[in-house]
Amino acid sequence: MRKRLLNFNIVAILLMFLTPNTLATERNKCNTALKLIPSYAKIQYGGGMGLLSFGTGWAYGKHNQGETDMFFGFIPKYSTYKAKATFTLKQNYIPWSIQLAKRFSVEPFSVGAYLNVLFDNEFWLRQPSKYEAGYYHLPSKMRFHLFCGQRITFNAGKGQNVSSNAISLFYELSTCDILLICRLGNSYLRPKDYLRLSFGLKYQFL
Repeated sequence: MRKRLLNFNIVAILLMFLTPNTLATERNKCNTALKLIPSYAKIQYGGGMGLLSFGTGWAYGKHNQGETDMFFGFIPKYSTYKAKATFTLKQNYIPWSIQLAKRFSVEPFSVGAYLNVLFDNEFWLRQPSKYEAGYYHLPSKMRFHLFCGQRITFNAGKGQNVSSNAISLFYELSTCDILLICRLGNSYLRPKDYLRLSFGLKYQFL
């Protein structure tokens, strides 16, 4: 009986220190930690990021309109004398989602930008001294891209809103800084000369 009373007193003392402010602080820490966990995985074919790119990222906004992706991709040996790896940081914005059926929706327009870096010592961020100053205006190791596209989503989870267990198929039309410069200086270029078509799949698990 005394042992139970002692345990009860210890619990009561601990609860006295766990004020509402303390509980709120701990809850905020937990919510912050959860936000750091990626909410989806992606795979993308093409787009100037490599033949295939694998990544993850975070969706945010009231209706998950914003996304930030991180990709690692590879360029096979057949296109160059050796295989290469790439890293891409990508920002997406999806302003609208239209419900087609109970579990299907379409995102008729997506837009964004991404920065791609090539891991290879033969490419550079600062122009090598062997070239005259100003010979190259852009680094060969890094490309800045703009894109737009569309998506269709199947929501395997409960409810109609895009949430966990949602699978999206998407395509994108993209171009990069050096191709845009070529287009501005050469009006005879056709869209196929400066636009890239890519395809991808996204699995949202949170």
